[in-house]
Amino acid sequence: MSKRRSSAGDPVAAPAAAAAPPEHADSQAGDDDAPEERPSRSARKRQAEALQKLGVGLTRMRPAKLHQLQQHLQLPEILFEAILEAQRLRGGGALARQRQYIGRLMRNVDAAPIERALAAFESSGDVKLGR
Repeated sequence: MSKRRSSAGDPVAAPAAAAAPPEHADSQAGDDDAPEERPSRSARKRQAEALQKLGVGLTRMRPAKLHQLQQHLQLPEILFEAILEAQRLRGGGALARQRQYIGRLMRNVDAAPIERALAAFESSGDVKLGR
């Protein structure tokens, strides 16, 4: 009977294994053309939830103020219509779905100017009560 040796005990096989390049050598080298790492799933969910909350904050604005904001920030018409539709809905599953839809539309706009405008609006005391 012949005994097989593992490659770890074989002095000839050990240097060959050590000479093999690591699988992630490209990402560790710091090349400029290395692909960017995607954010984690949790980070993406947190970002989506934050955008949804920002969009829901827009639903508390009166339609006239919301129209002024749309004109000033060049918001997409579809987002404006979705916000007006959310204001029309009174509760339940339809409102939850509409809020998620607004959050999805918010991914395509720059959130920073909206945050500033919403903060200024809320500090003015012109926010609708409820919801």
